[in-house]
Amino acid sequence: MTDFNDKQIHILQVAEKLFAEKGFDGTSIRSISKEAKINIAMVSYYFGSKEKLLESLIFLRTQDLKVRLENLFHEALSPVQKIEKFIELYIDKINRNRHMYQILHFEVSYKKRALDLEAFTSVKKGNLASLTKIIEEGQALHIFKKDITIPLIIPTILGTFFHFQTNKTFFVEVLHLNTEEKFNHYIKNELTQHIQQTIKSLILHEK
Repeated sequence: MTDFNDKQIHILQVAEKLFAEKGFDGTSIRSISKEAKINIAMVSYYFGSKEKLLESLIFLRTQDLKVRLENLFHEALSPVQKIEKFIELYIDKINRNRHMYQILHFEVSYKKRALDLEAFTSVKKGNLASLTKIIEEGQALHIFKKDITIPLIIPTILGTFFHFQTNKTFFVEVLHLNTEEKFNHYIKNELTQHIQQTIKSLILHEK
């Protein structure tokens, strides 16, 4: 399922909010329907189960990024500029949808239930394929090193971002980011630039 009507999007937005507040286990189909002010049968009709609802939420929040990353390869940019933009797009997307990503990574990491996350795996494989094409283009032009473990680049991006987010109180204090606006501005600019520099130091030939 990749196309959603307004009612489905409303249900998914409500579910995302409740998952973030109460966790996946702490959120029932009944509580989602009550919060969304719809009949419980409608949630089941559209999504079948809570697990399938989560899969649909993944599509809603990640599919547009997948398409943008696929199109990035064909833009009139150098491989280095493409890597920089790849990171910029990724950070912007996960920051705007950080609650969904936190829910998702918790569920996957702790394996508390047998979730069929084929949707998430498909998106991740697509994003990795887009990154691989950019890296291989840079390698062919002798800009990037040959010995790059490409599947570890995205975890390096995500790890830095999520460490910053999960230690928000600490970084707010030490970096004087005392408003939400300042915090998000720092992510969009300084943190993104730091991650770009980190990744480039891993893949660029030393001068």
